[in-house]
Amino acid sequence: MVSVLLVHHSPSPATARIAEAAVAGLRMPELGDIDVVIRPALEASVDDVLAADAYVLGTTANFGYISGALKHFFDTTYYAVREPTAGRPFSYWIHGGYDTTGAERAMSQITTGLGWSLVFDPLVLTGEVTDDDLETATELAATVAASAL
Repeated sequence: MVSVLLVHHSPSPATARIAEAAVAGLRMPELGDIDVVIRPALEASVDDVLAADAYVLGTTANFGYISGALKHFFDTTYYAVREPTAGRPFSYWIHGGYDTTGAERAMSQITTGLGWSLVFDPLVLTGEVTDDDLETATELAATVAASAL
């Protein structure tokens, strides 16, 4: 059975809606039997990452950077998972109030260092979250899951 790990920091109603849309994508019946593991960024562990076949990540953009919670996730897992998970499919979303530039750069650099394979263009947005954004989040997560089948 394929396992997909969703690691996110979704403290606001807007980011919670994006996370829910991503979960809906991971649980699409067309994908079949997928083990969906959902972890807040401060709770995700090395074991969670090693056990997963693919990853969906989500963060707010805070002060021009990824959330401290997602940074903590990467800080505590990076070296232990870098080699064994290289090549695994992933994608992510970033939601910011005004500027996501630093968060985008950080996500690109960290996941490039991990050697993960980006299978869907990241969803990067500021301001209000639209229904189209939520549909994209669902498609993003479903694509990541399908890539691991």
